[in-house]
Amino acid sequence: MRALPVGDRALLVEVSTDEEAQALHADLLRRRSEGSLSVREIVPAARTVLLDGIDDPARLAAQLTTSKLPSALPRAAEVVEIPVRYDGPDLADVAEHWDVSPDEVARIHAAAEFRVAFCGFAPGFGYLTGLPARYGVPRHATPRTTVPAGSVGLAGPYTGVYPRSSPGGWQLIGTTDAVLWDHARVPAALLSPGTPVRFVPVGSR
Repeated sequence: MRALPVGDRALLVEVSTDEEAQALHADLLRRRSEGSLSVREIVPAARTVLLDGIDDPARLAAQLTTSKLPSALPRAAEVVEIPVRYDGPDLADVAEHWDVSPDEVARIHAAAEFRVAFCGFAPGFGYLTGLPARYGVPRHATPRTTVPAGSVGLAGPYTGVYPRSSPGGWQLIGTTDAVLWDHARVPAALLSPGTPVRFVPVGSR
């Protein structure tokens, strides 16, 4: 683990894996909730966690780099279930890449236990981990100019749901009517870092 200064009151903590970043993020949130860590913002990414609003960054950096990483993620209480129709335009290509049938892609994906590693790209877009590494797929070499809202896609080790229509290069395997971002909802985002997620198959449209 390495802690790098960012400006006068922030640190960027680097770790080696997605799993370590998620475990560190959860542990830092716990410490802040308990009152043993004073920090304004804790923002996870793929293999980093940004801490902003720190009174003494050098002291915290020394504490972090001499402490052990959390060994495991805490169990979250509530799972967000997202209904999905496995009818995406790239479903057959993903099946070929995995060397299975399209129906088996749906079964494998729906059986996985996902967790939001971090958020980005667009408001409400979560990068979900949970598929075994052997099911990673490449992005399209040429992204689509428009991907419909509610599209469920795969890219590398991640699953994601497009919260609104936008360009995108992910492999689209399904669609959902779940609303990922709603200004009238508190919180507006359905998914946040650490949220456990399960995809529930529903009938094709």
